[in-house]
Amino acid sequence: KKHKKILKLAKGYYGGKSKLFKTANESVIRALRNAYVGRKLKKRDFRKLWIARINAASRQNGLSYSRFMNGIKLAGIDINRKMLSEIAINDPKAFADLVQVAKAQLNA
Repeated sequence: KKHKKILKLAKGYYGGKSKLFKTANESVIRALRNAYVGRKLKKRDFRKLWIARINAASRQNGLSYSRFMNGIKLAGIDINRKMLSEIAINDPKAFADLVQVAKAQLNA
């Protein structure tokens, strides 16, 4: 039963890795471990991407990322980085307004 399960998971692997239990088991264990790690890395990668996009858009409007985020927090605007990056891409005018709000808070 266990062998069947492992060989089913190893379906599509090359050569003995899909036919022989021992090598298939090693491959499946490695694949599952890499998948687990990948799910953690994906979160980091997306956060990096969102920050890079926000940084680029805020610099176009004359403010660095860190100062923009500080101004947004001081203004009491609670929008996460994912949404901010979406706004920066899809609605630059609205993002420019957010930058103005952040600037006003920093100068106040």
